[in-house]
Amino acid sequence: MSTLALILVMFLSTAGPAAVIALVGSAAVKAVARNPSASARIFIVMILSFIFSEAIAVLALLIIYNLFAK
Repeated sequence: MSTLALILVMFLSTAGPAAVIALVGSAAVKAVARNPSASARIFIVMILSFIFSEAIAVLALLIIYNLFAK
């Protein structure tokens, strides 16, 4: 049972940031399509949100690893 719980929690902790990256990427493409002259600012904000989302995923995986370590 512990292994199944570990797999489920790890999946959820990586699926959340993956969904955020997909939504941010989609919104960035739509924003650049609307206003191509603002693409530099949109790119910076997009990269920053990717970094924060991945940081949350890495922290979640580290916490999960520490909780389930034997």
